[in-house]
Amino acid sequence: MVKFRFQDLRIWQLAIEIADQLFDIADELEQRRLYRFAEQLRGAGMSMPNNISEGSGSSSKKEFIQFLNIARRSTFENANILILLERRKLLSKEVTNKLLEQLDSLCRQITSFQKSLK
Repeated sequence: MVKFRFQDLRIWQLAIEIADQLFDIADELEQRRLYRFAEQLRGAGMSMPNNISEGSGSSSKKEFIQFLNIARRSTFENANILILLERRKLLSKEVTNKLLEQLDSLCRQITSFQKSLK
């Protein structure tokens, strides 16, 4: 089986795990006919691993760092969406806190990885 460079990156592995969880939440939101919330969560969730993988194919470190920055910013977007879902009683405090911890960890790991590329 073909393997892409990004698949070995720990930050991509964590980002795809989180995105998977966000997709599960989006599926539940769709069942409640909350389509806009579901759509926003899927888009922001996909942005993290998508930008890490796309950036890994860059021809320069500077360009890769820019893609990592977009992925990092998406962790904040996802955190905001989760907080709003929890405030609206659409997500439990436990699930929200677990995902916020994972997003915080991913954000820190992306930042560290960016610094290692400079």
